Amino acid sequence: MVAPLLMRGLRMRFSKLLAFLFCFALSALGAPALTDAARAQSAAQAPAATTEPLEIVTASGAHAFAVEVMRTDEERGRGLMFRRFMPADRGMLFDFKTEQPVLMWMKNTYIPLDMIFISRSGTVTHVAANTEPMSERTISSGPPAYAVLEVNAGVTAKIGLKPGDEVRHPLFKR
Repeated sequence: MVAPLLMRGLRMRFSKLLAFLFCFALSALGAPALTDAARAQSAAQAPAATTEPLEIVTASGAHAFAVEVMRTDEERGRGLMFRRFMPADRGMLFDFKTEQPVLMWMKNTYIPLDMIFISRSGTVTHVAANTEPMSERTISSGPPAYAVLEVNAGVTAKIGLKPGDEVRHPLFKR
């Protein structure tokens, strides 16, 4: 009984791997962007990223997001590179572990993003809106930042985010 179950599990994993490799090969060859249906199927087959709740508080209210948290040098270096889609209520939070001047870039990042630079206390210090995909131009935090939150381009304008607003997540000490 164990052998048939094991084989079925291996076949399922192999088919997911083949789907991933096919999509990767298409993107490497410059194939057009995925359709919404293909994107949804690809997302359903990919392993779900671990997310944590995060809230941004602006004059327009509290806005909930689910974020992936990048805590290691390797994770921070990879970030959102090579991804072609991010759901509207998602983001990526980069934990730099100390307040420091931070430089970001969009190399190999296909999704236009808003970058939100955040102090240790969770206060927004700077916003870089609508960053240019695939650009190697550096984007500075301005004042030192403890973390950077990347969300889809246009989100900061939609929620009215500005320096001085608050980001709530266990990473920030109050």
